[in-house]
Amino acid sequence: MKITAIHLYAIHLPLHEPFVISYHTYTFMPSIIVKIETDEGITGYGEAVADEHVTGETWEGTYQTIKNTLAPAVLGHNPLEIERLHELMKKTIYTAPTAKAAIDIACFDIIGKKIQQPVYQLLGGRYHEQFPITHVLSIADPEVMANEAAAHVAKGYQSFKMKVGTNAKQDVKRIQAVRARVGEDIAIRVDVNQGWKNSATTLVALNQLQNCNLDWIEQPVMADDIDGMVEIKSKSLIPLMIDEGLKGTREMIEIIQKRAADKVNIKLMKCGGIYPALKLAHQAELAGLDCQIGSMVESSIGSAAGYHVAFSKKNITTVELTGPLKFSKDIGNLAFEVPYIRLSDNPGLGVEINEETLRELTIYQDIVR
Repeated sequence: MKITAIHLYAIHLPLHEPFVISYHTYTFMPSIIVKIETDEGITGYGEAVADEHVTGETWEGTYQTIKNTLAPAVLGHNPLEIERLHELMKKTIYTAPTAKAAIDIACFDIIGKKIQQPVYQLLGGRYHEQFPITHVLSIADPEVMANEAAAHVAKGYQSFKMKVGTNAKQDVKRIQAVRARVGEDIAIRVDVNQGWKNSATTLVALNQLQNCNLDWIEQPVMADDIDGMVEIKSKSLIPLMIDEGLKGTREMIEIIQKRAADKVNIKLMKCGGIYPALKLAHQAELAGLDCQIGSMVESSIGSAAGYHVAFSKKNITTVELTGPLKFSKDIGNLAFEVPYIRLSDNPGLGVEINEETLRELTIYQDIVR
């Protein structure tokens, strides 16, 4: 089998409402959809959602990287040879994990369709039957966040991820307000997205949150401050998750050696796709670390790819891939059974693409042959 053509679509995914995190407010999500065609008539879809604050890649730059660098490099190669393709991409361009993830995901979609099996069967088989969906609360006033949480508890949600990181004192009030509203039995995870900057600010905030019964605090300090994570972990009883500080295998080695986190957040857009994500999960398993598959707020394509990884690994114990639930219009049909997600046994990613919606949301497009 050979790759014969690669279609690129730069799209804007419309949100039901703005998504606010510590470093940006999104009124829509910019995404790049890749469609890979083969000489056997099998087509696979991949996705790249870039975040310049995390990997240094922009939406526009990622599009050009795929179009002018990666697509020409993989054209004519066998999409079934994932290890070889990743080595080829590595030699072609340094890092660029989000761009590589789009190629990787599309190739796994092709492999699954080729052998008529869902992607999770290629990764070790299904381990988990279902995952509870965690609702993400974007940054707002304490009362607004508490009201939103209460409304979702009424819908059956049992866990929340709170986005904070604009101001530590205000963030403490936000977290306390949500806990007071939803009671003690609902899981609350707090994602600071580097917003508290350093360990000193973080430790002051965590000291005020000891009674909030938090599942964990995620990435309170700057991404490269692994030593700051070590200090926080050694001085706080609240479990600590690393996200932006973990991109690939090198960072994972340092995190394990320094015991810098209790849990790691693996994102396909940070590490380069399904295949590199599996490697990170295996590293974490050897160190006894639980993992989460995180989200860059992808469409059904990227979200499904993450779920296939999550469903196949014992030590991936939580997921937060809720992008499709945030969109007023999506290009795929990944099915959520709120408050749970259960994957089908359809081949490949198991997602059908609405070509009409894809065209409607496309800002510009290209074909590489």
